[in-house]
Amino acid sequence: MDVPATRSGPGDAPFADRALRALRARWRTASLAAGWRFPSDWALPEVDAVCAAVMTKGRVEAAETALAGLARARAAAGAGLAETLADLAALHAVLDHTGDGFVSPDVDATPARLLRTTALAWADVATDQLVHTEVTDPLTGLPSAAYLRTRLVEVYRAAAKRERPAAEDHVLLVVSLDLTSVAGFPRLTGMILVADALRAVFDSGQSIASLGPSVVAALVPKDDRVASHGVALRRALHERLSVDAQLADAGRPRVSAVRLPATHEMACDLLAQLARV
Repeated sequence: MDVPATRSGPGDAPFADRALRALRARWRTASLAAGWRFPSDWALPEVDAVCAAVMTKGRVEAAETALAGLARARAAAGAGLAETLADLAALHAVLDHTGDGFVSPDVDATPARLLRTTALAWADVATDQLVHTEVTDPLTGLPSAAYLRTRLVEVYRAAAKRERPAAEDHVLLVVSLDLTSVAGFPRLTGMILVADALRAVFDSGQSIASLGPSVVAALVPKDDRVASHGVALRRALHERLSVDAQLADAGRPRVSAVRLPATHEMACDLLAQLARV
């Protein structure tokens, strides 16, 4: 799979940037067509690294290190192996197709070496997550979803002792940021700023956590301050995200109050769903 390498002269930066964005857009379209379920969490920073490696080195086979990095990021974000390999097949199909029309990703047609590299990197992270549950998200510094699941155990036990639904005393305030159109470092900056906004608003013992690549949540008491907390959170998010043009153009983050389900098991399933909205 030969790919035209980008030129490296000082005046070719805009050309290279346009070519990278075009490749990323075609790859994303093919991946969604292949069954990627959650469009908003596709465009990780590692996607740009793969595109840059492919375009610089001229062959996708030479981008194994970047592909392994993406596979690890996919696993950490909660993407399954089948979905991750289908995404790789989408890239292979795009690079193997000379026109701009529809491509048909096929995992079986993807070179075995690339499949092996991707699968092993994905498995490294997935296996480590089973053995060592990370309690802090390294990007935002927020506790992980594992912490929030543990915190919810306490909430549901207390609710059962009082013989009342957990939803009567607590609610989840969920913030999701659509970073589909944002590339490179601003993607990381966006979630750091979102985390900072949550810390500023919920600074009196509420439980906050990172649920996914672009989703954070706060478990807060259901009292007369919920509405004012929501307003303060929206204001804090706007103040922080408006300082970056790319983040401001990405649109407003979505803030929603999510009711806790009947059981802790259902609440854990809910967190998994919210992580990839």
